[in-house]
Amino acid sequence: MKYNIAVIPGDGIGPEVIEQTMRVLEEIGRKYDHEFAFTKVLAGGCAIDATGECLPKETVDICRSSDAVLLGAVGGPKWDHMPGSERPEMALLGLRGQLGLFANLRPAMLFEELADACPLKPELVSGGLDIVVVRELTGGIYFGEKATVETPEGLEAYDVEKYSETEVRRIAKVAFDMAMKRGKKVTSVDKANVLESSRLWRRVVTEVAADYPEVELNHFYVDNAAMQLVRGPKQFDVIVTSNIFGDILSDEASQVTGSIGMLPSASLATGNFGMYEPVHGSAPDIAGKDIANPMATILSAAMMLRYTFGLMEEAEAIEGAVQKVLADGYRTADIAKEGEDIIGTQKCGDLIVQAIQG
Repeated sequence: MKYNIAVIPGDGIGPEVIEQTMRVLEEIGRKYDHEFAFTKVLAGGCAIDATGECLPKETVDICRSSDAVLLGAVGGPKWDHMPGSERPEMALLGLRGQLGLFANLRPAMLFEELADACPLKPELVSGGLDIVVVRELTGGIYFGEKATVETPEGLEAYDVEKYSETEVRRIAKVAFDMAMKRGKKVTSVDKANVLESSRLWRRVVTEVAADYPEVELNHFYVDNAAMQLVRGPKQFDVIVTSNIFGDILSDEASQVTGSIGMLPSASLATGNFGMYEPVHGSAPDIAGKDIANPMATILSAAMMLRYTFGLMEEAEAIEGAVQKVLADGYRTADIAKEGEDIIGTQKCGDLIVQAIQG
């Protein structure tokens, strides 16, 4: 079977971690008789340097004609002087909007081998963590009306938080469908005691829950959810929330695991199309030094195999290979403890490929 993947290496360490991920996918292709055809395209800072814009039309067109998108990272201090609407990070908002990527899946997993990296007390995470944050990605305050205007009190700026029933209903269904395959528990996070948009959110999520009688639904205010993630993270299974709350809580959940370099993510459209990327940023300070951790991007590729291509065995092969490399005691610099041997980006890719080969 042939799969066409648009690849956005991006900026900073993006090209390095993408290179190792493509090697892993090629090995999966050899072992399971698949063909992965990669088309590299520009987005982010490198696109600004080459074309003058962070998201060229050609990139969007190629992404749309592909089966999935694999993204490294975008941004860096080189472009910090640019206006907000022209910065590299705007490429991400553009891709999400133009590709219809409305559901962001952010797993927060604590690998047993990396338990020491968790900043919480051991008794709070005993047995490991496996949380998924389902974040609405194309609505809310990031995409609402915004402006800066002159007033008698000086400049005034505003950003509008707005959601429709349709937007809430479709993200809620993603969360409940996922919960049915996991622990059958959904926590919906809002601020319904203050925000009208959150009151609509809570009502619609409750309506969707009626179609999933096997799933337990809890409602948390966002401030309580933030507190409970560090006070008792094991109480969570699937968390569903708005764009801005999801942005914040998914970062918090990733830090609870203590290893942001290990965490993948997926952004899904209606149907099977998705864009897959690591949670970490472009880390320009370590770019080109062969020390970046490629595991988050490689695990993002495993999510791509599972959610877009339906290749469960192949996805598990990648995840198992990463687990084996960790179990064998290999660590990149970001997850190594004092005294442990450190491997580089290339070596990490080599070991994961070898583990897939068996």
